[in-house]
Amino acid sequence: MMRARRALAGAALAAALAAPFALLAQSETPRSLELEDGKRIEYTLRTHPAEAHRVKPATVLAPTSALDAARLLNLHLSTGDIEEAALLSNSPRRRFEVLQDYRRSIGDDEFRRVFAEYFDPKNKLLGEIVIGPHSLLVWTQTATRTIAGQFFVKMDDGRYLVDDIPNSTRASLRQVLQAYRAGKIPQ
Repeated sequence: MMRARRALAGAALAAALAAPFALLAQSETPRSLELEDGKRIEYTLRTHPAEAHRVKPATVLAPTSALDAARLLNLHLSTGDIEEAALLSNSPRRRFEVLQDYRRSIGDDEFRRVFAEYFDPKNKLLGEIVIGPHSLLVWTQTATRTIAGQFFVKMDDGRYLVDDIPNSTRASLRQVLQAYRAGKIPQ
């Protein structure tokens, strides 16, 4: 009887410890997109849980995945901290200039609001499109009724940074984003 209780208690503890990891679970599906010119883009679609884009209180964020890099980036931008946000780019000086120009054009309050919207529970992360070390996070933005994309690249040290350097893989990911926007890839 005592062994059965211990076994049951052990199973309950294991389930309780595993629950937070289940929230992080994702699925990966190989996909391809056929372009009008007959070329194909081969990629992997990673799906994440519905609330994956939200920042949890007391969570320490680090750019160890494209999603965590996006959370950290959007957190910095939602507070107006363009310096820290720019450091999350593989071209930080250029990223800083672009963010600074954008903030000047729309004002500080609107700038923070735009990036805070990524955390809105009505928005949805449709998926992460992966080609090699490059990732594209595809979002539905409920307030603006648009599909947005954020490009990331995994660096040799394991960090994910905003992919601000033009390259052929990023161009392919942009074509996948355009297919989402055109309704060629179901949401």
